[in-house]
Amino acid sequence: MKIMMLSWEYPPKSVGGLAQHVYDLTTNLAKNGQKIDLITVGDHQLPSFEKVNGVKVHRVTPYDVSPSHFIPWIIQLNISMLEKAVSLFNQEGYYDIIHVHDWLVAYAGRALKHINKIPMIATIHATECGRNHGLHNDDQRFIGDVEWWLAFEAWHVICCSSYMKNELENIFKIPEDKIRTIYNGVTLENYQTGASPEDVKSFRNQFAAPEEKMVFFVGRLVQEKGVQVLLDAVPKISTHYPKIKFVVSGKGPMMEELKNKAAVMGIEDRVVFTGYIDDETRNLLYASSDVAVFPSLYEPFGIVALEGMATKTPVVVSNIGGLSEIIDHGKDGFKTPPGNADFLANDILKILMDENIAQKLSRNAYEKVRDHYSWEGIARKTFEVYEEVFDSYMKDAWSREAMEIYEAKLQSANPHFAQANDNLISLRQERGSN
Repeated sequence: MKIMMLSWEYPPKSVGGLAQHVYDLTTNLAKNGQKIDLITVGDHQLPSFEKVNGVKVHRVTPYDVSPSHFIPWIIQLNISMLEKAVSLFNQEGYYDIIHVHDWLVAYAGRALKHINKIPMIATIHATECGRNHGLHNDDQRFIGDVEWWLAFEAWHVICCSSYMKNELENIFKIPEDKIRTIYNGVTLENYQTGASPEDVKSFRNQFAAPEEKMVFFVGRLVQEKGVQVLLDAVPKISTHYPKIKFVVSGKGPMMEELKNKAAVMGIEDRVVFTGYIDDETRNLLYASSDVAVFPSLYEPFGIVALEGMATKTPVVVSNIGGLSEIIDHGKDGFKTPPGNADFLANDILKILMDENIAQKLSRNAYEKVRDHYSWEGIARKTFEVYEEVFDSYMKDAWSREAMEIYEAKLQSANPHFAQANDNLISLRQERGSN
């Protein structure tokens, strides 16, 4: 099957967990024999085309017209994506499915769907309403409208948790039979340091003294990730366990606000803000830490919890969203009420003060990730959605209209295009007869 995939994030361009999701999904789809053309955002430093693990990655840059803010920039990105996609359709002849990720690529995905009369699948990773606990200004309302529009236009919508499925049903009134829930995952080898114990110890000394324990957070520094709640928990934790350091990694609009909060609270000597970190630094920080904490106020899935579990670091998470579905409280991690610094401090202290609890949680968590959250299985389930949609599409009038479009293009003088379309006609006639 030939898939065109659109995502505004892909390594090394990473804002949240979407980049890693698309990387792992495309890698494993290609490993299983699917032909993937991925269109994503680029810049003048990155190659406009490269093949990554069998995936054809096409990077585009928005027009060099200074946008007034983020939304016009996204519109410009979509136009650039659409130009690249049209070029690829002209070269390749056809694609079976268009798969888009989130509202940020909705315009290009919807246009390609209607131009070529082929089905579009949308993965919605989060909603603007959920992130902000409502829509409070014009930008948020615009994004919410585009998200609804994307869900309406999609043949099927994929989401990453039962929590997210319920959110999509409640906010956008999407019929239940249109939604497919496929959990995220991790590739275990991506979270190993490859460093010796001595190297890990040396690295750790940059953040904490040998006798101190470390609590680690990594993620975007935005309201919904709840770092402010972790800071509120620091005094109680420090009172009961004075030899402690907190490492906060990531970037975002709340960076200065959080630093100021730590200073006002008088805990700036206990909290280290690292800013953005690369994957190797992330893995070394996990290996150096005694607890990984993710106190989110909103979390459709929470892939960071799986990362902590994959590194055998005991995790404490908010009892919210997808995090609630990942963690079995007291067995492979602790779940604490969202926004409650006192309960958060208590659960962190349980791990710091009892090595047996810490070892039990980390062992069980690693086994759960290994057995239930592999990307091979996620790619297989995603492909099953592709097949379900394509089979339905082949019974629809659209597939006949698409064939007429392709056959008309056979008059093109491009021999590569003609060959591709000959293959398409044979393939679709074979599928249609089954």
